[in-house]
Amino acid sequence: MQLDLKMTNKTPKWTTERLFKALAHVKLGGSTCLYTREKCEELLPKILRIEELKKEKDAVILAHSYVAPDIIQAVSDFVGDSYELSKKAKEASQKTIVFVAVKFMAETAKLLNPKKRVLIPSKINGCSLADSISGSQVVTLRQQYPDYTFVCYINTTAEVKAECDVCVTSSNVYAIIEAIPNNKIYFLPDKLMGKNVINYLAEKGIHKDIKLWDGTCYVHEEYNPEMIQYIRSQHDGVKVLTHPECSEDVLADSDFVGSTSQMLNYVKKTKAPSFFMLTECGLTGRLEAESPDKKFVGTCTMCKYMRSNTLDDIIRVLENADSDDIVEINTKTQAAALMSIEAMFKYNM
Repeated sequence: MQLDLKMTNKTPKWTTERLFKALAHVKLGGSTCLYTREKCEELLPKILRIEELKKEKDAVILAHSYVAPDIIQAVSDFVGDSYELSKKAKEASQKTIVFVAVKFMAETAKLLNPKKRVLIPSKINGCSLADSISGSQVVTLRQQYPDYTFVCYINTTAEVKAECDVCVTSSNVYAIIEAIPNNKIYFLPDKLMGKNVINYLAEKGIHKDIKLWDGTCYVHEEYNPEMIQYIRSQHDGVKVLTHPECSEDVLADSDFVGSTSQMLNYVKKTKAPSFFMLTECGLTGRLEAESPDKKFVGTCTMCKYMRSNTLDDIIRVLENADSDDIVEINTKTQAAALMSIEAMFKYNM
């Protein structure tokens, strides 16, 4: 098991004091992520109810590092980035998967587990990046660029994956695009990540014709070099960690660039006076809880889609899920999208 995956179902029964101890160090998100004893006492009945429901429904809870700290620390069985969770979904033995993240990630779990019941406890069910392109738009692009290999970021819907050749994540995008034998690549939907891939390959002396779709993550595109310069002026020796969905100027001023799991491992293994995390602040909240000896500085930007997942909604979908909570994918899309994901696993072996 990788260091940044956590199995909470093996821990003793939760109490208010134990919950407070687990969450007391989470502070960077302001009042939204401030856990007092009183708040922990309010959360405890919900957490205990979810633990009961997991056993009753034979369910496993997979949570992305961007969701609320109380979900990550108290009720999740596995925590990770999109790639890690897609692997855990594939390995799941439970009949029901509750995917606490955004809908396209839950769709990936369904693609890998077509016979399992997959639930998404978010009522928003969106993503600014994934929603920037549709499957029909990919079909049109393929007609315009018939000689190109179509590579889609995992932050896409199942119908988009179904029209592409291979799926990638932020942790393997560089290696996979480099390994693809075709020098003509169409990468979608994240144009900022695509530009960073182009720069990475150029530095290695690899030149490919890479065309990009005009999509971005609204959280990551907010960061700019001025933020980094200010933080460095206020905190000597600070390490700046950046997700590859940020702009190329931001990456150029960073100390480390990587996926959420890679950033997490870097912090845990690196000695530094402080860290500035340029990604959704759920990861900072997770690190504050799991590495209380580390200091985190700077701003904190939340994803409204990830934060739409709540303990209350996890209880709701486990007790009585409605049609919007259940992830369903038609057979044709299922088969085609699965091929692009399986291609990712083959490249990433």
